[in-house]
Amino acid sequence: MAYSATSPQELEYLHHFMGIALQEAEKALQDDEVPIAAVLVAGQEIIAQNHNQTAHHNSNLAHAEMLVLEQAGQKIGRWRIRETTLFVTLEPCCMCAGAMVLARIAKVVYALADAKSGACGSIFNVPQEPRLNHQISIIGGIRSEESKVLLQQFFACKRRKPKDRRIQYYW
Repeated sequence: MAYSATSPQELEYLHHFMGIALQEAEKALQDDEVPIAAVLVAGQEIIAQNHNQTAHHNSNLAHAEMLVLEQAGQKIGRWRIRETTLFVTLEPCCMCAGAMVLARIAKVVYALADAKSGACGSIFNVPQEPRLNHQISIIGGIRSEESKVLLQQFFACKRRKPKDRRIQYYW
């Protein structure tokens, strides 16, 4: 989903905050986490930013978007985070898209579409589901190549590491 900005100022705004999200995604890469990050913005102010921490927290809920929405709610003292824009380096999944709808954000801007689990237009379109009580504007394709490179670096590194072939059971 390529996006055509309505003005040079809008494109500059989108590129600026996606750049901050990409810098945050680089932190995830350094932490050996999947390099996905999110930045929540109100106007020109960053409310919260974070990157994936699923391995660090040993939790499948620790996606960048979920962490940012939780941080923002704590910071502003309410769970509805209206009139904000969430910048994400990879198209959000169903869980994160659902949380965005519940938080009532106004807009999601993502870099790279996710053909495997994208829920903002690629596979599902949760933010614009008409049966839900809130819809979110979606912009995709902002600085997608940079996000793609980070993800490729991460997975190339993972493929090079020797794998432990032993089966481990945890119960």
